[in-house]
Amino acid sequence: VAQIVARQRQQWPGLVVVVSAMSGVTGKLIRAARTAAAGDGETYRTVHRELRERHHQVVETLLRPGEERQRVLQAVDDLLDEFLTLCQSIQVLAEVTPRAMDTVAPLGERMSALILAALLERRGVPSRAMDAAGLIVTDDRFQNAAPLMEPSCAQVSQRLVPLLEEGVVPVVTGFTGATERGVRTTLGRGGSDYTAAILAECLRADEVWIWTDVDGVMTANPRLIPEARLIPTLSYSEVSELAYFGAKVLHPKTIRPIIERGIALRVKNTFNPQSPGTRILRQPESSDGKVKAVTAIQGMSMVTVEGRGMLGVPGIAARTFSAVASQGASVLMISQASSEQSICFIIPAATVPAVVAAIEEEMARELARRDIDRVWSLEGVVILTVVGAGLRKTPGVSARIFGALGKKSINVIAIAQGSSECSLSLVVAEADATEAMRQIHQEVILHG
Repeated sequence: VAQIVARQRQQWPGLVVVVSAMSGVTGKLIRAARTAAAGDGETYRTVHRELRERHHQVVETLLRPGEERQRVLQAVDDLLDEFLTLCQSIQVLAEVTPRAMDTVAPLGERMSALILAALLERRGVPSRAMDAAGLIVTDDRFQNAAPLMEPSCAQVSQRLVPLLEEGVVPVVTGFTGATERGVRTTLGRGGSDYTAAILAECLRADEVWIWTDVDGVMTANPRLIPEARLIPTLSYSEVSELAYFGAKVLHPKTIRPIIERGIALRVKNTFNPQSPGTRILRQPESSDGKVKAVTAIQGMSMVTVEGRGMLGVPGIAARTFSAVASQGASVLMISQASSEQSICFIIPAATVPAVVAAIEEEMARELARRDIDRVWSLEGVVILTVVGAGLRKTPGVSARIFGALGKKSINVIAIAQGSSECSLSLVVAEADATEAMRQIHQEVILHG
């Protein structure tokens, strides 16, 4: 990473680096806090030891013995001691609130920023670690905060711009921010790329480059589909669909600030910097209906509200989704037959019991009158989404997709196509998901 930053700084005089935690660190921090809330006093102490050993090893490998190395080691220890104190408090209270979790979870980013900034300094690149809690101002929706752009941009202008004018490379913690009262928040899991987009909007940056562990956005998840290929270019709308429907390369919210400013976006491979990566443009290069990628969201359930008495009754859908919203559940896909006798929608499996109960409460009168026969859920389903500009206007695309699935006798449970013209979503059983992706990738993308 330090080599990449040093090389890019020669081409881009104003460079801001956003870092995430080292692999697996955030997951361990979250697990430690949860087990502490359950009364487990050992797990968080074990995690503390493991993270201290791991970060010390990195610092001692990368930095020469001396005052700077000791300073970084002490800063890492201070952060890990903060983590230990937090977990002890959580254990005593037997509860971990979203606010407390937002203090624990970003500790990995804070350690990464310290280490990388020190390494850049050692390599002759003026650098400073910066906590995004002092830059990005958010609302108080802990664990999934939204940025408040006006005060955030004021903070960036006051604290970040002067460093850039001095030729310093700020190394900013991803994933985190703070409320206007200074209480730490997080932007949702995987939010470091979102941090970069927010800073880019405030700085009116020329480009945002997201460095990951694959060559760019791929035609499918290469861990599931080894034949997956790099997609050289995508439009904002195409990559937004991919991000929303489970592609792991981008945080779903990342695209929003970038679109609004028309900022160029690239996705590149940290371990293969020579690869051109994927370039993301405002408009698609073509709208020939070619399918560019297939992606999947696991861990879903399909909830159905059905009854012959629903036919022509106004407000059923509005009341259904009002009940869903009351439980804070995110609806990823909706499908309704023209007969109006059923509505089905896909939500994360963990939210199903609360959502079904809320709908039954809202529709108690209709259920009693048998206008609605039942509210039920189908567990273990996956949303497959195929993405490509102009799909809606291209004859035969759907036939190729369903034909590919038919060859393997894969049943499609529900279908939805949005007005964006660039995505078609299918619901299949979890057991069929990988084979369905493989078939679509082989028959439609590679040989389409």
